[in-house]
Amino acid sequence: MSICCGCSSFYKQNISSDFLKPSFISIRKIKPTTGNWTPKCTASDDTNDIHELLKILPHDLRDNLVMESKKDQLLEVILDLGRLPVACFLGDSGRKYLRDTEISMEELEYAENAIGEIGGDNRAGITGTLHRISAVRNRKGVVVGLTCRVGRAVRGHIDMVRDLLQFGESILFIGRPGVGKTTVMREISRVLSDELQKRVVVVDTSNEIGGGGDIPHPAIGSARRMQVSKPYMQHKVMIEAVENHMPEVIIIDEISTRAEVDACQSIAERGIMLIGSAHGDRLENIIKNPVLSHLAGGVESVTLGDQEARKRDGRKSVSERGGPSTFPFMIEMRDRHYWVVHKTERSVDALLRGEKPRVEVRKRDKQMKVIIEKWKIEN
Repeated sequence: MSICCGCSSFYKQNISSDFLKPSFISIRKIKPTTGNWTPKCTASDDTNDIHELLKILPHDLRDNLVMESKKDQLLEVILDLGRLPVACFLGDSGRKYLRDTEISMEELEYAENAIGEIGGDNRAGITGTLHRISAVRNRKGVVVGLTCRVGRAVRGHIDMVRDLLQFGESILFIGRPGVGKTTVMREISRVLSDELQKRVVVVDTSNEIGGGGDIPHPAIGSARRMQVSKPYMQHKVMIEAVENHMPEVIIIDEISTRAEVDACQSIAERGIMLIGSAHGDRLENIIKNPVLSHLAGGVESVTLGDQEARKRDGRKSVSERGGPSTFPFMIEMRDRHYWVVHKTERSVDALLRGEKPRVEVRKRDKQMKVIIEKWKIEN
């Protein structure tokens, strides 16, 4: 069954009658609008090459990883002073010690010099790649640990959300760290700018979306990238992007402060589509967060009159959504291939009433086809 007709009612404003319909499952592959595209989640050859990242590692670790059979599944390498170096892999591959001797200060200094300048947020990139290096410092500011994370331009995630992009509504991705939010937004940047011909600006605070260096990585397509000199300036660069460059879409990773939330609200009020991400496992986490809850309309306490209180089991005070949501859609990324789509205002209202919201579950089967379960009450 095609998703287009079946899903459209889910996204219309007045769909109360649709909730009376039984749940069902549809399976589909979405073809690209233009260009060469594969529905499977695959990493492009150039970004799957991790040799640029391996260059900053000690020679013996580099040689071990070059010969590693699971190299394509490498997630990150952890170098901590006085501890054994560890390689972490995707999926069930787990962790692996790369040798039986501890990391020395000389090896950390070698890696730090190979990286170059590490920013105020203790992050650095490698020019022309999507790899990210994060530093751990002691109380004197000396680097005593490095997390060297592999960055890959993975294609194929977009078919989980491609139909939503056609509506031009803002979308917030939420999920735990490492679930793939930045990877998805990188591909959305490419599709919106190249296939849907939108004017897209990526506000890239730590160069995680567009990669290291002044020239953005090809993974974001023709989207423009604005770098942020200091993390606390992110909200100002967001507003600057709108006022100076006339974007139709703003893409922003890791919304976390009240200033960034306010900037998102201001941008949405100007009719600009937002694609953003925030840390939080479920929508309930966003609602309970005193800062991020404003992205979902905010929560306020309302005092009821006696007659209304009797209708609500005698409760004199209830929590209600304070206003419209900045992001009409919120997507919980439970894992890379299992997403839960919320119509934000409807789900927030249900949760504040103590009810489980009706959602749309999107997941992949063993053949990597997208399965959609509509009007499901998800636990």
